[in-house]
Amino acid sequence: MSYASFTNLPGSTQLPAHSVDGRTVVAAGAGWGKLAALLMLAAGTEFLLVAFAAYFAAVLYYRLVLLHWPNPAQYIPEALLISTFHLLVSIGLRQYSRIQTQPRHVFLWSGASAVLLVFSFFVSTIFVLKISADYSRATVIVQGVSVMIAVLCTRTIWFSLLQRAIASGLIDARRVILVGDPEHCLHFSARAIVAGIRTIHSFNFPMVRADHSGPARPDAARALPDARQLVTECRPLRADDIVILSSEPDVPSALVLASALSDLPVDVHVVPVGSIDLMAVSRITQFGNMVTMRIFQSPLTPFNRAIKRVFDVAAAIAGLILASPVFIIAPLAIKLDSRGPVFFRQTRHGYNNEPIRVLKFRSMTVMEEGDNFRPVTRHDSRVTRLGRFLRQTNIDELPQLFNVLAGDMSLVGPRPHPTAQNEAFAELISSFYRRHNVKPGITGWAQVNGYRGGTDTLEKMQRRLEHDLHYIDNWSLLLDLKIIVMTLFSRKVYWNAY
Repeated sequence: MSYASFTNLPGSTQLPAHSVDGRTVVAAGAGWGKLAALLMLAAGTEFLLVAFAAYFAAVLYYRLVLLHWPNPAQYIPEALLISTFHLLVSIGLRQYSRIQTQPRHVFLWSGASAVLLVFSFFVSTIFVLKISADYSRATVIVQGVSVMIAVLCTRTIWFSLLQRAIASGLIDARRVILVGDPEHCLHFSARAIVAGIRTIHSFNFPMVRADHSGPARPDAARALPDARQLVTECRPLRADDIVILSSEPDVPSALVLASALSDLPVDVHVVPVGSIDLMAVSRITQFGNMVTMRIFQSPLTPFNRAIKRVFDVAAAIAGLILASPVFIIAPLAIKLDSRGPVFFRQTRHGYNNEPIRVLKFRSMTVMEEGDNFRPVTRHDSRVTRLGRFLRQTNIDELPQLFNVLAGDMSLVGPRPHPTAQNEAFAELISSFYRRHNVKPGITGWAQVNGYRGGTDTLEKMQRRLEHDLHYIDNWSLLLDLKIIVMTLFSRKVYWNAY
């Protein structure tokens, strides 16, 4: 399929202004009018639901907990104040207008952040106005939880409605013009359309004669005939954004071209070719008195590491207490089943690729590690009779609770692999060692999603790595709890397949 057929527009660099007919422009304007009406309706609906949630949460708390009805008009002013604060914060932070360019989870998170900010304002206001004596802390908490639920539910519904409206053509999608190689434009368009962003035209990168002797000037288009022609051709298309896909040699010219395109009332973006995936995790940040582009960040802040550590220690102690009968029965059974030590220690890579000694109940007749390690296969003769049961029930992994207490491992994280296996796959998969940017875990996101057991093919390891990196990039204490619950109560979770 050609790029021209993908965008339903000619793919040449010469698009006369008159080729865009009036009906297209009118449709775009009508689509924007419908979008504005939809966003206003969403904001109005959220305002009313927040007010209702705040009011009825306080009334029901008094009725169900304190067992008496308050004055019906008592909490109406406060509910309207909370709702007004929330509307102003949402508009001030441009949360509604960004709904077209944000994924669902970002839109929901922005709503949750707005609620927290609103209740900070609200508590400060009732304190300054000296009405806090009539307002209990429990009432504020109940209202906060109720409003949070109302906002998240409302935004989830409106986000889905907007995506359906865009897909059906009722609402015009965000319109983007791409400048760059047609193959790069095709790849970018395929990713953008998933987010409801429609490519309306593409242009080849113009022959920009950039002056590298100084910084790009706002009036650079006057000295660049090709860029000026591009501006002329883009103007009647009524785009919302222009994205310049620049290869490495074209980066200086792309900056000059971006300056020329500033004559248009659009957002101008520059994306280095080959770095789209990398740019997806990048952020513009303040670094001292400078502004930098942060490509990657440490997965866990010191505060998050402290929270995760406290949780690990508490849960590991509880796990050892609950599993104490197993630590009595399993060693005796291992001794009776086969000759050799009860525990098996194997060197594996831990946090920051540092070697750690992982502790397990012995389930095999050999003690292989390092370059001598050979993965377990189905019907492996090295696995003992009892060892097969220990591995299938994951009991052999329980001693790793001591690794958690020692700080070598975490309850949840990427599963540690033998060092020889890590070194082999690191040569074949880029960013493989990113999975060691957090402590390895007894269980992990890959395991509860079915990527467990043997990794005898490159594809299996790639799928496991994708889930490990998803966990690292999206860590939260709630995610850890979810994985632990799935591990304990799902019969399909087995870390050792054989």
